[in-house]
This record gives sequence, C-alpha cells and structure tokens, in this order.
Amino acid sequence: MHSTAVLKTSLLMVGLSIMPTCRMCTQNYPVNQFVKGNGPRYLVCARCAVEHDMMAPGETPLLYSDEVARARLSLFSRRYRPWVLMILGWTLFLSMGRSIPPWSTLFLIVLIILTLTTPVRHFMTRTKFNSELSRLSP
Repeated sequence: MHSTAVLKTSLLMVGLSIMPTCRMCTQNYPVNQFVKGNGPRYLVCARCAVEHDMMAPGETPLLYSDEVARARLSLFSRRYRPWVLMILGWTLFLSMGRSIPPWSTLFLIVLIILTLTTPVRHFMTRTKFNSELSRLSP
C-alpha cells in the first residue's frame, strides 16, 4: 500500500505541471503559450488553436517579439558563421581552388588556420553565447 501512494506523486507529474503538454500536438510549451479557457480549449497550445479555428491568429500570445527574434537570429548566425565559412572554403578549394597556382597555397594556408581556430573559438565563446541567449530568452 505504501508504494502505490509514493508512485502517485511521480516526477513526471511535477514536470508536466511546470511545462504542460498540448492535447492535440503533444508538444511541451510554457504555460503562457496555452489558450485560456475550459472545454475544448483546455490545454491546447496557441498554434493548434489557430490551426483548428479555436481562436483568431491575432489573439495568439507571442513567445518572442520581432526584436527578440531578430536578435536571437543574429546571435546564432554570429555563432555558426565560421563553421559555414570553413565548410564553404574547403568545398571551393577541393572543387576548383587547387588549379590556380599562386593563390592555391595561400588559400590552403588560410583554410588550415581557419580549420584550427574555429573549434577553439567556438569552445571559448560558449559561455558568452549562453549568457546572451539566456538574456534574450523570455
């Protein structure tokens, strides 16, 4: 008898009370992303409510404002830009960069330096990225 009483207060239920699950799409969202109401609107996220005509698109709560969304996009693009440049550089070098005699060695040296410094820079700026991301998260 004592084990069933303990099982009724599982950690899963505590987690669901903090971050509820939508009844329609079964995704977890913050509480402010759910439609207020009883009946068919109970525990329905704003996206599903708009898709199933339970509310107008203008009434939905926004998780990120336009300024915050632009700032987050800029933050992620600055974080991953060196990786994209490195992949593009190696693709260009391997496809057509070896055929230009004076520039191929210079291009290769720059790519090697970029390949060696990008993971180090990515690792070293992780805490700054996480702090800026937490500042931009609601």
